Amino acid sequence: MQGFDFDVIQRSWGYLFREGMSFTLTLTALAMTGGIVFGTLLAMMRLSSMKPVSMLAGAYVNLMRSIPLVLVIFWFFFLVPYIGAWVIGAKEPIKVGAFWSAAITFTMFEAAYYCEIMRAGIQSIPRGQVWSGYALGLDYWQTMARIVLPQAFRNMLPVLLTQTIILFQDTSLVYVISATDFLGAAAKVANRDYRLVEMYSFVAVVYFVVSYGLSALVRRLQERIAIIK
Repeated sequence: MQGFDFDVIQRSWGYLFREGMSFTLTLTALAMTGGIVFGTLLAMMRLSSMKPVSMLAGAYVNLMRSIPLVLVIFWFFFLVPYIGAWVIGAKEPIKVGAFWSAAITFTMFEAAYYCEIMRAGIQSIPRGQVWSGYALGLDYWQTMARIVLPQAFRNMLPVLLTQTIILFQDTSLVYVISATDFLGAAAKVANRDYRLVEMYSFVAVVYFVVSYGLSALVRRLQERIAIIK
């Protein structure tokens, strides 16, 4: 450790967390929220009795889960401006930016994984509760919103949070579109000061501490939910 320069980490501390980690956490929060909402809708579509709706949702989920995330990020970064221009009827590609392009990409990609988690959660609820909702005069959407989904979310909460931890780690892949996330910020400092070992070691430690700490919280939450059951 004689040649290890701790000073470069101290000098870059503010930039790494102010610019890099804030980008990573914001992207994770947006993708988690949008992914869970969109994933829940996909799960309900997959469980629908209407074959075309179920097949459409299934095709989307299977497509997203069969393509590497880094390719999806790359494609969306170049395609979203043209798709947006086509939607609003503009002649020129709209300016989306690296952040919003990444947010859309991760939301659409993670929705496929959240969908399968929520589908398992919905199927874990006894079918009798659904029939009870119908007997009380509730329609399909009311039964889902008031009876099934609250219980499914509670059952699947540890798994949803575990997937969010994976999402937090995967955000480092935005380097392919030159976005300044936590890893990207560290890479810029490393290349500027020629301190690759120090910066990448520091990034690894931070990711480990955050991920391990969140995993420990998820395990405690899982134990509490098991006790409630």
